[in-house]
Amino acid sequence: MSDMTTGLIWGIGSLALVVSALVARQLPMKDWVKMALAWVAIFGLVFLVIRTWQAVT
Repeated sequence: MSDMTTGLIWGIGSLALVVSALVARQLPMKDWVKMALAWVAIFGLVFLVIRTWQAVT
């Protein structure tokens, strides 16, 4: 399996996890958007930490 395929599978799995968590809570749209932005921030920070770690090592 190539790196791109692995990354794509990871990304789709992460997106499915976030969407299922938001849908299961049955929130109003305003809260749904806030939670979605929080999830984007979390995954963005994890991505930056991993990229920084790879650059340092």
